[in-house]
Amino acid sequence: MSRKLLVTGGAGFIGSNFVHHWCKTYPDDRVVVLDALTYAGNRGNLASLEGKENFRFVRGDICDRTLVDKLLQTENIDIIAHFAAESHVDRSILGPGAFVQTNVVGTFTLLEAFRQHWQTNNQPLNYRFLHVSTDEVYGSLAPNDPAFCETTPYAPNSPYSASKAGSDHLVRAYYHTYGLPAIITNCSNNYGSYQFPEKLIPLMCINILMGKPLPIYGDGKNVRDWLYVNDHCSAIEVVIQRGTPGETYNIGGNNEVENINLVQMLCQLMDELALDLPVRPSQNLITFVKDRLGHDRRYAINSNKLQTQLGWTPSVTVEEGLRLTVEWYLTHRDWWEPLLSEEYQAYYRKNYLQSAS
Repeated sequence: MSRKLLVTGGAGFIGSNFVHHWCKTYPDDRVVVLDALTYAGNRGNLASLEGKENFRFVRGDICDRTLVDKLLQTENIDIIAHFAAESHVDRSILGPGAFVQTNVVGTFTLLEAFRQHWQTNNQPLNYRFLHVSTDEVYGSLAPNDPAFCETTPYAPNSPYSASKAGSDHLVRAYYHTYGLPAIITNCSNNYGSYQFPEKLIPLMCINILMGKPLPIYGDGKNVRDWLYVNDHCSAIEVVIQRGTPGETYNIGGNNEVENINLVQMLCQLMDELALDLPVRPSQNLITFVKDRLGHDRRYAINSNKLQTQLGWTPSVTVEEGLRLTVEWYLTHRDWWEPLLSEEYQAYYRKNYLQSAS
C-alpha cells in the first residue's frame, strides 16, 4: 500500500533533501510538504517535483492548528516527518523567541493534531510521527569524553538546543502518555546541497568565491561530527520503515573534525576546483573572531544502536562529502546568489564583523 507523508519544513535544507530522497525511492507514495518559507526555506529546492501527481506543496505555519488538522484529514496522512525548525545557534542568541515558538509550540501543535487524527482513525498500527532533532540537546563534550548515546542526559547550552530539547521531551511524553507512535532521531551536524549560506560550510565556500574573510570562532578547535545530508536521509528512511515507536536513534557521520581543520580542507578543495579565485591560496582569508556565547566545545555521536538494530551505517566520508558539497556550490551560483539579501548581509555584519578581534 502506498503511504501518505506530511513533511514539515520540506523546503528547507535537510527537509528538501529528504523529500527528493523519498520521492525517488518510493514514487508511489504521496508526499505533502508544509513549509512557512521563512528565510531558510526555498520552494525552488523542490522545483523538479512541482506538478507531479503524488506531490503537493502547501505554504503554511506548523503552529496553525486549523491548517494542520485539514491537511491530516483531507490527505489521509499516516506519517509525519517533522523537520520544521529554527535551527541556527547564532540566530537563537540574537532572537530566542522565534525558536521557542516554532520548535516548542509548533511541535506541540503537530503532536496534538496527529494525536486526534490517529485516535479518530482508531489508532492504526502503521501511523508514525518522526521527530528530527539534534545532538546539541546533549550539551558539550570534553576531548576524551565518550560520544553521545541515546541515554546521555540532556544539557542544552543555547536557546536553540534548549528549544529542541523541549520539543524532544514533548514527543517522548506523547508516546508514554497517549501511546502515540512517535520516534525521535538526534543527528550530528549536517552538510550538503541546499544548505542556507549562514551555516559554516556554505558560508566558507561562498566567502572564498567572493574573496571575503573566513570568520572562525575562538581558537577554531571546536569539534563537530559531520554527517552528509544524503546519509541522514537514508537513516531517517530506515527509522520510518523499521524503527520502534517510543525509541530514540542517534544518527552520526563518524567524522569528528576541528572547525579550523574543516575550513582548511574546504580551502584546499576550493583552490583545486574553483577557477579565478579573488584570493589564492584561500587559506589566507581565515580570520579568527570573538567566540560565540555559550559555544559548545565538542559534539560526537554514537550511532551503534541505529547500526546494530536497524542496519544503517553512513556511506560517505567527510573528504568525499566535502568534495561533493563544494562541487555543488560551485555549479549552483544561481541558487545561492539570490539568498545574499540585504537582510542576510545585515545579519552577517551583526554576527561576525562586530565580533572580529
